[in-house]
Amino acid sequence: MMKLKIDGMTCASCAEHIRQALESVPGVRSAAVSWSKALANVPVDGGVSHDTLAAAVTTVGYRARVADVAIRAAGPIDKALGRSEATGKRSGDAGAMRVAVIGSGGAAMAAALKAAENGAQVTLIERGTVGGTCVNVGCVPSKVMIRAAHIAHLRQRSPFDAGITATAPAIDRPRLLAQQQARVDELRHAKYENILDASPNINVLHGEARFVDGHTLTVTLTAGGERTVSFDRCLIATGATASVPPIPGLKETPHWTSTEALASDVIPKRLAVIGSSVVALELAQAFARLGSHVTVLARHTLFYQEDPAIDETVTAAFLVEGIEVLTQTQASQVSHADGKFVILTNHGEVRADQLLVATGRAPNSGSLNLASVGVQLDERGAIAIDTGMRTSAPDIYAAGDCTNQPQFVYVAAAAGTCAAINMTGGDARLNLDTMAAVVFTEPQVATVGYSEAQAHQAGIETDSRTLTLDNVPRALVNFDTRGFIKLVAEAGSGRLIGVQAVAPEAGEIIQTAAIAIHAKMTVQELADQLFPYLTMVEGLKLAAQTFTRDVTQLSCCAG
Repeated sequence: MMKLKIDGMTCASCAEHIRQALESVPGVRSAAVSWSKALANVPVDGGVSHDTLAAAVTTVGYRARVADVAIRAAGPIDKALGRSEATGKRSGDAGAMRVAVIGSGGAAMAAALKAAENGAQVTLIERGTVGGTCVNVGCVPSKVMIRAAHIAHLRQRSPFDAGITATAPAIDRPRLLAQQQARVDELRHAKYENILDASPNINVLHGEARFVDGHTLTVTLTAGGERTVSFDRCLIATGATASVPPIPGLKETPHWTSTEALASDVIPKRLAVIGSSVVALELAQAFARLGSHVTVLARHTLFYQEDPAIDETVTAAFLVEGIEVLTQTQASQVSHADGKFVILTNHGEVRADQLLVATGRAPNSGSLNLASVGVQLDERGAIAIDTGMRTSAPDIYAAGDCTNQPQFVYVAAAAGTCAAINMTGGDARLNLDTMAAVVFTEPQVATVGYSEAQAHQAGIETDSRTLTLDNVPRALVNFDTRGFIKLVAEAGSGRLIGVQAVAPEAGEIIQTAAIAIHAKMTVQELADQLFPYLTMVEGLKLAAQTFTRDVTQLSCCAG
């Protein structure tokens, strides 16, 4: 008798396919295959090797190895499933913990890999393209486009034009798009598809999942048919989709969301952008630098939930580049005729060749039948979770943009890892108190911790200082002093509790601020640190020094 451990089975149909494959091997008299136990018992004649049986299983899309039947002490997964220490088995189930992961983006991948690393058998279910938003239609393609636009901008305008001849570049958007997509494909293959293919404890199903009960999913397969997936633990990591506001006429027009904008091989002559936050403003500036005349329609101001100085600085930078910013502007009607958009607003009419709507992203939670298993949603349709990624339903977890957490891929990945640890018997929590955020406009916007207003709302008295970049040597030698660095400290203790920065490469300095806040440093302790001279991050030290001295009276690199 040979006993095989089978990786990848999710239903009785899987077991039947494997049984038939094994019984086709000469010398195999019969095979008993259990998908719930992930085991095959195979009586064989002499001369039949484990390798031969494993090869037969591989031909039908699964993996096999010699089953480990040794008695062992119960580990974290065993304890999570209630297995006894004497046998390491749960009553009625000798297999590994079964974890279902719905989605394949940052949260899903992190969770699947960590759960598999911790000994679980993972079924990952993806209804679309593997990799989720970030690599396919979000972070990666947008940053490629933003960088290309930055290069185009520098070629036609820089602080050194008096000594370096400026030249208006010719923009070949189709070729830029091909380069952008090639990098997207490369990263998706390297960081998602190839990793999944090489992970024996992760089985990928292509289809749409829906809960049947608290431990069962049904998957409508992309290739046709259905598959039932039973699980001990499940992670929902279905992400979010660009939301479209209920503006009369909008849905009937061929408007863009960020997905269509990033995939377009055309730079429209006139582009209107509805939105005033991260995606709207990053893409507005990128299209402007590639040749569009851009008008931004902001319902309030730019970044209206942030420190007002951020709006003022970014708006000023946009106006210098010819980007029209209409604040306190609400669209009331959108129409499209003869290839043109007409947007009616409370301040008149805006006409454009293309319209980009970037007003936020809505969680993908509607098709999962969550109500039937007791998973609670908030008013936006986001899945409510605790700091351990647990939902209101036993054994069901959630992470990433489909939840009520901040919609950043690094938060999603950390949440996915946290969920996997907890699903497999650990005890992890995700603390977002020092989560840094970056907007890739130019100048960049970077924040961490409390703004002054947020601190006051939390009942914290503050002491703050703002350093303009004309006091930062790196900015001076770059001939680019747009922006500021603001430090928010707790009054009395001087402990740093927040930083807001608008500066070229602000994203490269904000994590230093995050670490300082996490370490509970005071502004004086930050001021006493050594920072390399002629770096933008030195601005943090200079800003900290302003709490006790006039930095305009210091020599260039005085400590």
